[in-house]
Amino acid sequence: MSATPTSGRESGDRCPGALRLHAADDGALARVRLPGGLLTSVQAEVLAGLAEELGDGRLDITSRGNVQLRGLPDACGAALGGRLRAAGLLPSDRHERIRNVVASPLCGLDGRDDGRTDARVDVQAWARALDGLLCAGEGAGEGAGEGAGEGAGEDEAGTSDLSGLSGRFLFGLDDGRGDIVALAPDVTLIAERDGRHALLCFGTAGPAVRLASGDAPRAALLAARAFLAARRASGVGAWRVRDLAPEQRPSPERLAERLAAAGIACSLVPRLTLPHGPAPPPGAVHGRDGRWALSLAAPLGRLTVGQWRLVAGAAAQDGDGELRVTPWRGIVVPGLTAVAGAAHRTAFADAGLVVSPDSPWHGAGACAGRPGCAKSLADVRADAAACLTGTLPGGADVLPVYWSGCERRCGHPGGRWVDVLATDEGYRLAVRDDAARGPATARTVPAREMADAVAAARTTT
Repeated sequence: MSATPTSGRESGDRCPGALRLHAADDGALARVRLPGGLLTSVQAEVLAGLAEELGDGRLDITSRGNVQLRGLPDACGAALGGRLRAAGLLPSDRHERIRNVVASPLCGLDGRDDGRTDARVDVQAWARALDGLLCAGEGAGEGAGEGAGEGAGEDEAGTSDLSGLSGRFLFGLDDGRGDIVALAPDVTLIAERDGRHALLCFGTAGPAVRLASGDAPRAALLAARAFLAARRASGVGAWRVRDLAPEQRPSPERLAERLAAAGIACSLVPRLTLPHGPAPPPGAVHGRDGRWALSLAAPLGRLTVGQWRLVAGAAAQDGDGELRVTPWRGIVVPGLTAVAGAAHRTAFADAGLVVSPDSPWHGAGACAGRPGCAKSLADVRADAAACLTGTLPGGADVLPVYWSGCERRCGHPGGRWVDVLATDEGYRLAVRDDAARGPATARTVPAREMADAVAAARTTT
């Protein structure tokens, strides 16, 4: 978690959703939450139809593995909501913005052998169970009440409503490989190697609580309620755990007591070393059962309707009918044979999708920029594309790079990354590290030198 809290949010949480649309310069924007990134091919086709009929013909993947539709007409809310509900993509109007759940997308798909037992925890099942609890407004068995009036969802006694969570609050479900831990969620669950237990912590720091894996979704819900109670006690309008000062954050010790009171057996783990692993690279993923998955990335996080339908069609025709949208602006297509996987990989590459870590587009991202965002100082997507179609390096070891149109840096990656920020004087470039103390050293780069400067920064060791 960040060592510097952003205590006291001056404005309300305006994070968009599927029903609360955001007014952008290119039209309204809707964000459809996909807990765990899970999506059926049928649901994917519904999203394609909405993007084509109501939007600008594109689908954006966010840094939480959700999907955004842009260029929507202002009066489309009723039609949009109705079609999302019919497709099972809007199970609760009241709770739709709090369904921010990311999960290890390769869980159960890859054949890696790192000493784990065969009893691997299915964190995608955790995601489904947690989403069900969130949408039902369950109290997880700890003194659930009616929860009406101001502050509902925040009291220590335990109201049943969690709709008071910010649209930015993040649940992270990690199968032990450390890919989700690296995203610094607010409530983090990590499956342990024995397949029977899980660790639960706030952010990515200890102490943690160890509990049975079957209790993990309910425990995560109680942890979110503990945050709401801590937020109310602090008197600060915090959106995330890291927005609270260290002394104001929810206590793992108190959480252990709440879990025990709810009938969840647990023990405190004072010292904690969490796993940290890379994001799944694009390419073929060999499974243990002879089946393959195909991991791909969307260039700058955006797909055309044609590209989206190509991927959804592969899942429907040759896969298991499911897609897993990733927080790294990619998609995993499970359940393919080796022959089908090879054929689809070629088709995806021909369609302009990223199917290899050697592509310079791998790990590259950009915000909406002009003309979609009024705050942006440049058409960052066009400028990024100009660099990426030049001589920039690819490879699994290069740093992520992200072009931002303003100081907000919407959607930027975490960890260590190359920051390309538009300013009134041009682009300012810096290598940022979330774990480092102090500001990053930045310099303004002329346009003619940008490609070489970004290439050098991405290969910085």
